[in-house]
Amino acid sequence: MPAFSASDGTVLTYHLVGEGEPLLCIPGGPMRASAYLGDLGGLPKQRRLVLLDLRGTGGSGLPGTPATYRCDRQVDDIEGLREHPGLERVDVLAHSAGGDLALLHAARHPDRVRSLSLITSRARALGIDFTEEHRREAALLRAAEPWFASAQEAWEAVWAGSATDADWDAISPFFYGRWDAAAQTHAASEAAQSNAEAAEAYAASGAFDPAAARAVMASLDARVLVLAGALDSGPLPRVAAAVAELFPRAELAVQPDAGHYPWLDDPLRFRDTVGGFLAQQEPGRPA
Repeated sequence: MPAFSASDGTVLTYHLVGEGEPLLCIPGGPMRASAYLGDLGGLPKQRRLVLLDLRGTGGSGLPGTPATYRCDRQVDDIEGLREHPGLERVDVLAHSAGGDLALLHAARHPDRVRSLSLITSRARALGIDFTEEHRREAALLRAAEPWFASAQEAWEAVWAGSATDADWDAISPFFYGRWDAAAQTHAASEAAQSNAEAAEAYAASGAFDPAAARAVMASLDARVLVLAGALDSGPLPRVAAAVAELFPRAELAVQPDAGHYPWLDDPLRFRDTVGGFLAQQEPGRPA
């Protein structure tokens, strides 16, 4: 698989899927390998996906020091992914915790980002986060589901700080619009794809400076899509709307009946929404 060396010498791998204009894809987790993104609902029919395995995940190498797992210290990795094939400006798609990394990259290199697609994305980099109240509000939307009672009990254990591994597994249905066989297989793959040590360091103290990032975003000359799932708690649709308001050229999309992985819940709708956003032409602006 293709690879490049990060600024500290760590070898990072990425995967190419599809044809056409490249779309740099940053996985979430935090610190989960890119395999769980799959083909993002069929986006390779319209764009060439460049799926990065973050340092210490998937096929990428382990860094010399775990301190480089901190989100802001991985910005150079994203910039290296842009520079490696010689791209001037890039379209970036980020999922979940990967949104923080994409936002920090855009804040540091605003002239290098042509568009930013934030998919059920965190925005701690901008001072907006998910809360227990948000989780509880979204959980109640699933009260009629047959798995709700046991999953809600597990959520209570998580919020109380007493969760077992079984409790963490039991809350998985809340993150999917449908808890079917495909969702269950997807959820079961997480442990093998995630780097727990890296996840602990990702949002460590000093990773974010929301005031500085917001100042850059306020004048960012890039189109931004903020996509939320109607059933997702991270972010709730109204929280996603608050994130969109921080950009001068943003649009909000709320996918019905979708959770945290909208490309699994309704691949066609997801592809139409994201692909349509990416395909928009801007008169007078270079492609």
